[in-house]
Amino acid sequence: MTSASFQRIHDFLLNKMRMAHVYQPVMIRTLLNSGGRASTGQIAQALLAEDRSQIEYYEQITKNMVGRVLVKNRAIASKDKDTYTLDGFDQLEASEVTELIKACDEKIRGYVDVRGDAIWSHRKKSSGYISGTIRYEVLKRAKFRCELCGISAQEKALEVDHIIPRSQQGSDDISNLQALCYSCNAMKRDRDDTDFRGVAEQYRHRDEGCIFCELSAERIIYEDELVLATRDKYPVTEGHTLIVPKRHVSDYFDLFQPELNAVNRAVNEMRREIQGADSAVAGFNIGVNSGEPAGQTVFHCHIHLIPRRLGDTENARGGVRGVIPGRQGY
Repeated sequence: MTSASFQRIHDFLLNKMRMAHVYQPVMIRTLLNSGGRASTGQIAQALLAEDRSQIEYYEQITKNMVGRVLVKNRAIASKDKDTYTLDGFDQLEASEVTELIKACDEKIRGYVDVRGDAIWSHRKKSSGYISGTIRYEVLKRAKFRCELCGISAQEKALEVDHIIPRSQQGSDDISNLQALCYSCNAMKRDRDDTDFRGVAEQYRHRDEGCIFCELSAERIIYEDELVLATRDKYPVTEGHTLIVPKRHVSDYFDLFQPELNAVNRAVNEMRREIQGADSAVAGFNIGVNSGEPAGQTVFHCHIHLIPRRLGDTENARGGVRGVIPGRQGY
């Protein structure tokens, strides 16, 4: 006769568990294998053992680093296809194997005692601490997908990367952070030869006489490190807002990725602010005039966020198609 505890857990596993990942059954299995109790560290190790993305990462370490050193440089091991062999292992006595394992353990302990957690710094995107809250916001903004290749976090571990590295004066502002899978981040480190030395100075570029570069503080209704927002002086509708990069740059298509991140965040912040202040707002037009033929008159990039209300125009159908008269309706 089975116990009530068995029936409850068994029923949960087979019928009631709703899985978004393997985490729940792995934790239950770990508790079962550990006499019903396990530390957070033990459970984390069990989860790590199931994480194929981490295995793939260390497969690359094995092939391209440690395996190459021990096979080609030191002739301690040999390789046949995907299998490594310790040269001379068949000549070792059991006691010698034990002694060599002990020597490996001592070397590992000695290295860790001297270097500490710094030995795993290659798994971090930059030195220093990024809070869990900011990490979550970056991953959420990316919809838990790599922002370079698009792979899901369920298929490969995602990491928070500084677009402009800290070593090149890149900030910890969320606009300078992106979600990359470990593979794309590794390729970015190894292959990106962009010279960032002048980028920090470019962000500070302002143009004397530009109305947006010299915008008075009382007109600013939102501001972060890279962008600001202000109400349009000649609004199309009430609440018409402009999102303006602080750097003097004429064209939307010349914005840096951190500026695009900041613009998108500001658009959403202003949308929430406008809707919170006026329940009649039922939609928005978002627009950019890029170049004189498109109607741009102020050559400092700015994004129009125009609130729309039911009945504010006779026929709203077609929206932004109305930039060319006669083409709005279809």
